[in-house]
Amino acid sequence: MPANISEILNAAARVLDRDGIIAETKSARQAGKTIVLANGCFDVLHAGHIRYLQGARELGDVLVVAINADEQVKILKGSGRPILAEHERAELVASIEVVDFVTIFTEPTVEQLLLAVKPDVHAKGTDYTEETVPERDVVRSYGGRVAIAGDPKNHSTSEMLKRFK
Repeated sequence: MPANISEILNAAARVLDRDGIIAETKSARQAGKTIVLANGCFDVLHAGHIRYLQGARELGDVLVVAINADEQVKILKGSGRPILAEHERAELVASIEVVDFVTIFTEPTVEQLLLAVKPDVHAKGTDYTEETVPERDVVRSYGGRVAIAGDPKNHSTSEMLKRFK
């Protein structure tokens, strides 16, 4: 049984809008904490997602996870996606022990959120390198760094869904 069951039961309370995320990260930064931001669709959670988020958390003190809004997931992944609605995906991710806060972003990329929060570290999965992360120049523009986290990319929601068919 989890050490702090009330944390898990209150996962939805850790899903914040942009202003809430900005306020929480500002407070954490003032307390000397290192802020890490990870992002993705997280449509159907799998071991690769968990390992990515665990690796991201190891890069700092506070882990914020940004989840693509439903409309963007449909654009990125195609019709029939997302499987789970954005608020359900956000609550599931917020219930993961290593995650401190979750937010949903509606823009096509996470760049505007990065500029608003200015995390110390922007963590991406192992399907990227530090030089191929699309947001790397934005992160570097405010003095942040890009880091790669997680295990080798051999998990895929799209592949899982093909197997179910």
